[in-house]
Amino acid sequence: MTGYNELKGAGQILVVEDDPVQRRLLKNAIERHGHVVHQAENGRIGLEMVKRDSGLFNVIVLDLMMPEMTGLEFLDALHEFGTQIPVIVQTGQGGIETVVQAMRAGAFDFVVKPVSPERIATSISNAMKLDQREVKARAGRRSRAGSVGFDDIVSASPAMIRVIDLAQRAAQSNIPVVLEGESGVGKELVARAIQSGGERSNKPFVTVNCGAIPHNLVESILFGHEKGAFTGATERHIGKFMEADGGTIFLDEIGDLPLEVQVKLLRAVQQGEIETVGARTAHKVNVRLISATNKDLIEEVKNGHFREDLYYRLNVFPITIPALRKRKEDIPHLVRVFADRFSSEQKNGRRMTVNSGALALLTAYDWPGNIRQLENAIFRAVVLAEGPELTEADFPQIAAQLPEYEVVDHLALVADNTGLEPDEEYSEEYRAPTEFHHHRLSETSENAIASINPSGDVRKLADVEEELIRFALKFYRGQMSQVARKLGIGRSTLYRKLKDYGIDPDNPQKDAA
Repeated sequence: MTGYNELKGAGQILVVEDDPVQRRLLKNAIERHGHVVHQAENGRIGLEMVKRDSGLFNVIVLDLMMPEMTGLEFLDALHEFGTQIPVIVQTGQGGIETVVQAMRAGAFDFVVKPVSPERIATSISNAMKLDQREVKARAGRRSRAGSVGFDDIVSASPAMIRVIDLAQRAAQSNIPVVLEGESGVGKELVARAIQSGGERSNKPFVTVNCGAIPHNLVESILFGHEKGAFTGATERHIGKFMEADGGTIFLDEIGDLPLEVQVKLLRAVQQGEIETVGARTAHKVNVRLISATNKDLIEEVKNGHFREDLYYRLNVFPITIPALRKRKEDIPHLVRVFADRFSSEQKNGRRMTVNSGALALLTAYDWPGNIRQLENAIFRAVVLAEGPELTEADFPQIAAQLPEYEVVDHLALVADNTGLEPDEEYSEEYRAPTEFHHHRLSETSENAIASINPSGDVRKLADVEEELIRFALKFYRGQMSQVARKLGIGRSTLYRKLKDYGIDPDNPQKDAA
């Protein structure tokens, strides 16, 4: 792509937003980071600006809910026009369905309103790396270089930006840190970044998975043993704490430590001393301690499984890393990083891309195994892929676990069950996740709108109209042009009626706030 501004990463950003207040806020937030902002008050004007000079813009920030032309319609038109400008869509709190549709339509990233200046700046930065063909497999470089920094952590979501901020503060001191979170969320990655961001960056970093060590060997592995200290101790072993002397020791799954070992760990934290098994004297060690757990340690304390005094010694600086399902904004970026890294490691060395359908599918999934599961899924897909691009077909296991997410022609489904013709301006290739496969649309019990109220009188026309609009919004998945066309009214009239009835287009079953 041509036309990007090379001066210190500054870019030309097009903001397509119908709300003047939101436009102004976005303009100020984006300009604060050195970019040049162009504004369009609706999708049609924005599209004309792109057609007039497609090489000018590096990134488009697009609102999804607009009159004149919705964000999804804008994405469709942009695709037909053939431009490859990365698009960041803004969505309300209406759920993941709209986001999935936008990803399928080719959106690069999404942000949830109200978006912070830091979040939009991060998203634009990531999009410009794509625009400038600078997306690198940072994790791949990490494995070769052997060190990890905060730049190696994908932090597009506000939740992860907060984690990085806390971790960077922790890196400036030597106080104990506890990283909390489910298995697979990236606790060790954050721990390594803390190490590399502090004064111990060039010192040892030793990892111990406390849950993977037999209980009778934990003490010996952590603190070492002298020759002959116990049966089988044929030689001296210095232990993990001595290995980490001067650096950092990372105790993963610390909640699995036996109580008798917790006593010695407490001494190591309080006094900087360890007791080697079989030794007569204690050894001084200088170790930065970072712990991690997927358990609720305070509950473990209440249950008598974890020492209370040790808990308070360790829990000086807790950092909670959210599950991947709670920070879906990170998924598209993680997918691209993993796909680029794994494909570059293959023998043919070709860089593999991920199409919009696959990104949408992977964003829709909740990833109970978190980043570790996502990483394994991308690795498997890259190894088995036959083409240069990953598609939905490369993730059959994921698709099988999303019964509500079907790769179907939604408009054809509607036509088959209602007698309506698919809208001519939508191609047969249009795909959208749909919840309507749970019941046949010909079964009218759920779709019927009552004509009589509970009192036996004919319902007011306004009540019936409101109910029909709500149903149409749900039926056509928020496609405003579709809703207006099928109801036989203009889009401006539809927006006015949404306002009159207090209907939230992102969630038509609930009233707007």
